[in-house]
Amino acid sequence: SELIKPYLGSKYTLTEVPKSLIFPMSKHSGPVNEIQWCPVREQSHMLLSASMDKTIKVWDAVDTGCCLKTYSCHSCAVRAARWSSCGRRILSGGFDSMLHLTDVETGKQIFSSKNEFRISALKFHPTESNIFICGGFSPEVKAWDIRTSKMLRMYKAAVQQTLDILFLPEGREFLTSTDAVSRDSADRTVIAWDFQSAAKISNQIFHERYTCPSLTLHPKESMFVAQTNGNYMALFSAQRPYRINKKKRYEGHKVEGFAVGCEFSPDGTLLVTGSSDGKVFFYNYHTARIIRTLSAHKEACVSAIFHPVLPSLLATCDWAGEIKIWQ
Repeated sequence: SELIKPYLGSKYTLTEVPKSLIFPMSKHSGPVNEIQWCPVREQSHMLLSASMDKTIKVWDAVDTGCCLKTYSCHSCAVRAARWSSCGRRILSGGFDSMLHLTDVETGKQIFSSKNEFRISALKFHPTESNIFICGGFSPEVKAWDIRTSKMLRMYKAAVQQTLDILFLPEGREFLTSTDAVSRDSADRTVIAWDFQSAAKISNQIFHERYTCPSLTLHPKESMFVAQTNGNYMALFSAQRPYRINKKKRYEGHKVEGFAVGCEFSPDGTLLVTGSSDGKVFFYNYHTARIIRTLSAHKEACVSAIFHPVLPSLLATCDWAGEIKIWQ
């Protein structure tokens, strides 16, 4: 992309809150569950989307707003899809219990596996690009190696479902958020795991009675944020014992049972989240104050993500199947 080229050699400047809509893109006939910019900076004009309409799409979301390719390898809703670190493959998991690794160019499956449960969360290991973790409607979370097409190890928790997975820096530890909320406390809502040994490090991280549909890591500081069904985001240390910061709560948006994603801007100054009322909220990371809200969608906005290179470009998606690009 000619628009991205001038930014590749220079350092990322301060993120600005986008003001206007550039591209409304609506080719999905069902809710969009997840969007992700291509992690290869030179190819970061490409945006990946996974939808309840059983498809995965790749868009030119910087220059044209056009859909470049549609992949229809799943027979049910696609709940999770991730770019590989090289940008040449897409890993996807769905309610058909299938895992697929698809070649972006040819659309062929490099690896496919039937799982015992419906998949709702997928993450690649941050330093070992052939390894990923998947979770879903099961007490188990699994690590896979795509070179051998085999499962490496299993992580077992006394829960019903994994909502999200977050690797901590270096990938020695990871967190899972689950739907285990008891009447008395919410232990096991966020669980920390040792990646190699599959041992549970802690399940006493978050004690409030809300599930956490998404987790996100700060790009520069050793902190992470959990989106909660209590209509606020909570801030935690990303180092043991993963203490919550009781002085900061990012509140004002609505979650209301939707899997609303949250993410930091690449410079770490802003925290952005969707909202079940269709708005996008921008919070100052340090003060937890709302800087601005954007009336982005008519239906629930489930994801809002900043571009990794262009300092004010934002992609959003919603429950009506729309994707929008803002600047």
